[in-house]
Amino acid sequence: MNNNDKVRNAVSNTIKKLAPAILIALIATALGLLSLYTSPVPMIQDFGKMLTIGMVVSFIVALFVLLPILFFRDSLFSNNKKVKVKTKKNKNQFEKVMIKITNFALRFKYLILIIAIATATLGIVLDQEVGVETDIETFMPQDTPELLDIQELREIIGSTEQLSIVFSGTDVLTSENIIWIDEMTTGLTTEFPDEIISGKSITSLLNMLTTEELNAVLVSQLIQNLPSEQLKMFVNEDQTKGVIILSIQALEPEDLEAFIDDLNIYLDTSTTEMNISVTGQAVIDVEMITALTTGRYTITLVGMLLVFLGLLIIYRNPLKAIIPLIPISLIVGWSGGFMYIFGLEYTPLTATLGALIIGIGTEFTILVMERYYEELAKAESNKEAIEITFGKMGKPIIASALTTIGGFSALIISDFEILSNFGIMTLVNISLALLSTLIVMPVVLLIQEEVKSKFKKNFAVKT
Repeated sequence: MNNNDKVRNAVSNTIKKLAPAILIALIATALGLLSLYTSPVPMIQDFGKMLTIGMVVSFIVALFVLLPILFFRDSLFSNNKKVKVKTKKNKNQFEKVMIKITNFALRFKYLILIIAIATATLGIVLDQEVGVETDIETFMPQDTPELLDIQELREIIGSTEQLSIVFSGTDVLTSENIIWIDEMTTGLTTEFPDEIISGKSITSLLNMLTTEELNAVLVSQLIQNLPSEQLKMFVNEDQTKGVIILSIQALEPEDLEAFIDDLNIYLDTSTTEMNISVTGQAVIDVEMITALTTGRYTITLVGMLLVFLGLLIIYRNPLKAIIPLIPISLIVGWSGGFMYIFGLEYTPLTATLGALIIGIGTEFTILVMERYYEELAKAESNKEAIEITFGKMGKPIIASALTTIGGFSALIISDFEILSNFGIMTLVNISLALLSTLIVMPVVLLIQEEVKSKFKKNFAVKT
């Protein structure tokens, strides 16, 4: 057999044995990322789309570009003897280390599993206390001139935060509506003195032009004297919609949410036939916090469910469908605990980490499981199959994790804190995924096979 034949056989075996496993891992990863589409935040949905597209492209490139490159390299430039001797030596040394790590994990399997589950559970509890940051100002470099100008302006005028009370009707400038607008503009500061600094509306401008009591006729006359640009700030041209602009204190997310709830209750009790709604950037921030707080748990759970159902369809075996998810589910708790301990907060980017963990982590565990069942068919014992699996698969999995870590590590040096924190947490989660795959996964494989054996023996005795 000449060198070209050997290379062709190597490529053929790679496609036959590895491609199906990688394709299954790709499908599972895509299903995990599919959960990002359940988020109400559009940017998270778009992030999921780009990740899915990137994975599909990577698979196609690996299959149709990388393998041909390797084929031509080894066909034309390979020096078989030297490469084989060197590779074999390095491979054996690395395998010995991986087998030692695997044996250590198997020796203390129950202790490792208890510690892993306990720390993950604690992490999930602590994760409930992790804050959510949606303030755009905290995401950007703090020495940006524009940000410094806003902060200086805020020191001068007290606050740049605003809420808008939008009201609409057939004619918002009737006598009754004018009275309501005037009372509401001045009355809100009295009702909410700790939250509202001032209120402005069309009646605020008109009261500056007259000392008389406002009515529909007087308002109609005074409006003629107002500059159109000022008028458009508070009433539309058809006089069917108007707005009361409230300048409010800079509040913590929880206080802001409570204030908006109280404001809505207060407006609901007001006597007006106009339609009223509260809007503004502050309301959007509250909705964003709610979406990130509740949405990230939904994303994680939906991701796990989709991966399980996908693997169940592929393997038609519940055990094979759940095994890859056990080590990965632990990382969700560990990640939350890490964020709590180091005082990190969730952002629109870090809220996607649950799906990212499932996507990247299941790739590792599925590849390991596929190789394990392949070795189990040839090995004399379950333990031997696990040792061979991690001895052989340790290097590619670690290499894959390190390259992914290297790519995301570039985000850490970003001046934008939102990107820097995302880079840190991605690095942490990939490291945890690697640790869980190398330490927890062999324990899961050993225990599940022992449970299966005991179940079969007990069932055989009963029958």
